[in-house]
Amino acid sequence: MKRRILALAEGRFSPLRSKTANAAIIYMPGEVVAIIDSTKVGKTAQDILGYGGNVPVVGSVEAGIKFQPTHLLIGIAPSAGRLPDMWREWIKTAIRNKMHILSGLHTILSDNEEFVKLAYENNVTITDWRKVPHEYEVVSKGNYRTRKAKTILTVGADCNIGKMTTMLQVYNEFQKRGLKSDFIGTGQTGIMISGKGIAVDAIISDYIAGSIEKCIDASIAEGFDYIFVEGQGALTHQGYSGVTFGLLHGTMPDAMIMCVQPTRTHDDYGLPIPDINKLIKLHEQVIEFFHPTKVVGIGINSIGLTDEQSSVEAKKLEDKTGLPAIDTFRFGGAKLSDAIMRFLK
Repeated sequence: MKRRILALAEGRFSPLRSKTANAAIIYMPGEVVAIIDSTKVGKTAQDILGYGGNVPVVGSVEAGIKFQPTHLLIGIAPSAGRLPDMWREWIKTAIRNKMHILSGLHTILSDNEEFVKLAYENNVTITDWRKVPHEYEVVSKGNYRTRKAKTILTVGADCNIGKMTTMLQVYNEFQKRGLKSDFIGTGQTGIMISGKGIAVDAIISDYIAGSIEKCIDASIAEGFDYIFVEGQGALTHQGYSGVTFGLLHGTMPDAMIMCVQPTRTHDDYGLPIPDINKLIKLHEQVIEFFHPTKVVGIGINSIGLTDEQSSVEAKKLEDKTGLPAIDTFRFGGAKLSDAIMRFLK
């Protein structure tokens, strides 16, 4: 069955605040049939995002039913990832109208007896990407020491800065080249796109490295030579540095891509974004204790800039760091793929 997705992005449908809905539009083409945001009714994805074509914005679940959706996707992350009370009726309405539920909330919907009973009665499923299987609650074994496959990780100057998009674009380029490559999602959106991975922000901290190591081991067992791991958080972000450290130690990357947004000067704590060369050195030192690695390229999030301005910012970064820099969403993953291959060879 081809999915027809109604994506919930109430009050937050925008280039930066509806990451999951946006990624579904980009990486699951043709599946999103409408977006819910009562503040932007009558507009289209193209109007709001600059891409996505004529996918319409509607004001409610009821208004989206005419598009015959098969799934309701929770397309944004509300405060703390918890289910807002007002959404409960929306979800129940979707289930009653035979929609499967796709959720990356910290609130596990399939633990709710009312939702589960209603889903059973209407023969639909509830998928919780942040519900962690017990077998992923493991401590790292240090399996990087015997790996033959190469691991690549995106890291960032801040949170929500394009680590997933950059990695997906590079991964897609590797696939185009016929290289045996896999993508491991580490957040709800990446898991939605790839169909595999683990939501590391839902893992007990002791198990973050072990859980991602387990995912990598599974990819190696499937015969992949290059394993791309979606980055999360930022080492220099006070709130979300923990998941970044865990991912670094679980991935033990052979190469890294640093992601930046040139127009962003401060994080959400009001602290200045650190110097790019200091950031590169910091991430390399974290892993060099275990084995040699390098940041081999820079992925740019140039939202709000023209193509020409994006290229200008890329040149500035290249001059400052000596590394190739590009917005892979605009210009493709070839440049950074070349950089990875040069380094790994």
